[in-house]
Amino acid sequence: MTKIRITQIKSKIGSTKRQKLSLEALGIRKMNHSVEHEANPQILGMIAKVRHLVKVEEI
Repeated sequence: MTKIRITQIKSKIGSTKRQKLSLEALGIRKMNHSVEHEANPQILGMIAKVRHLVKVEEI
């Protein structure tokens, strides 16, 4: 599987509880924090819920 880097680019203030929990599940703690994950269906689903808050790059 391919690896992807996820970086939070917008604040989670004002987001729904579901979106905040998705960011937490991805391991993103604060603005401009990046994490790397394998691109599996579970991770891609979480990214889809918060795509307006994050930047995704393929490694």
